[in-house]
Amino acid sequence: MSTIGDITTWYSGGTPSRARSDYWSGDIPWISAFTLKDAEINTSDQFLTPEAVAAGSRMAPLGSTLLLVRGSALHNVIRAGMVTSPVAFNQDVKALVPKRGVVPKYLTHVIRGNEHELLKLVTSSGNTAGVLDTNVVQAFEIYLPNEHDQRRLVEAFDDVDKLIATLERLITKKQAIKQGLMQQLLTGKIRLPGFAGQWNDVVLGDHVSYIKTVALSRAQLDNVSSIRYLHYGDIHTRNSVRLNAATEDMPRASHLLVGSAGILRVGDLVFADASEDPAGVGKSVEIASVPEDGVVPGLHTIAARFNKSVLADGFKAYLQYIPTFRESLLRLAAGTKVLATTRSYISSISISLPHVDEQRAIAQVIMDADEEIDRLQIRLSKAKAIKQGMMQELLTGRTRLPVMEPAS
Repeated sequence: MSTIGDITTWYSGGTPSRARSDYWSGDIPWISAFTLKDAEINTSDQFLTPEAVAAGSRMAPLGSTLLLVRGSALHNVIRAGMVTSPVAFNQDVKALVPKRGVVPKYLTHVIRGNEHELLKLVTSSGNTAGVLDTNVVQAFEIYLPNEHDQRRLVEAFDDVDKLIATLERLITKKQAIKQGLMQQLLTGKIRLPGFAGQWNDVVLGDHVSYIKTVALSRAQLDNVSSIRYLHYGDIHTRNSVRLNAATEDMPRASHLLVGSAGILRVGDLVFADASEDPAGVGKSVEIASVPEDGVVPGLHTIAARFNKSVLADGFKAYLQYIPTFRESLLRLAAGTKVLATTRSYISSISISLPHVDEQRAIAQVIMDADEEIDRLQIRLSKAKAIKQGMMQELLTGRTRLPVMEPAS
């Protein structure tokens, strides 16, 4: 065991004068809390000239670990990364240069791997920024094997990091493909094989009825009552556009509180009726399954039941991604801080729709893409969990890598 202070030399950075615009037109990346996010540090969104570095900042030595010691992010995450190309850094960041006998990348791994314990050391300054006291961090004890074992541990962690990076890139690629599919299929720019009929303009208000909602606060909900309760906040925070209310964990409400609220059915579409962000306008979920005791639409929601001969189950979940629908809602949305969606707004919108058979086929293609992304997300979560488990075991010495037999 050793301490971080015993195995490193620390340097502080700085910020050149903002009044000198010429200082900020160079090609030297300048690292701040905003750009210190990855395990390897080589670029930024702001760049300095050599004169600016000399006047108020510092270059980070290659192989050093940059550690954020002040910033609001510290309340949630430890930000540390190894410098792989020349960068400067500001006063909220420290450069930790490993001493002899310490493999540079091992230092980065050991700091990031002890995130849970280091977060316990974060305090708050007067302006709510998180603070990592340098003296406390320098006294933090870590497991330090010999250089050979450090390199072997780095190789093991790098292998998992490569898998994680590959999965992240693949997920990004698949999400872009799905986005392109939706842009083409939901507008009729591309037709699926076997479909050639004309799309028809439909006024949504001619084919919808609305379900009575019930406004309950979070304090009135529990996890033991039988009736599921769909809160607008749970719509905004969902990644999926479909809700399996029969199987997913949801807040619950008692019969007495629910009263005469409408019970949702499979195929109903539930909108959040307000958003602080334009991206949340029109956000909705389609009910894919319902529990025996039912689920009710809650606070700040609009529950719509469309004629299934006009809007097919599955397809209506993607209504929020049809450009004419979103653009119409954004144009109608009222308010400055909060953008509202209303029943009358939804009913007034006219959109072009294909026959329900083509709608089902389009929905299936997009759902297949969603399921593929979901599978990759599960693999990514497992890979991250494996890495976390490895770090907890290998960076504490509780588990040792097997001894490698010399080649005969």
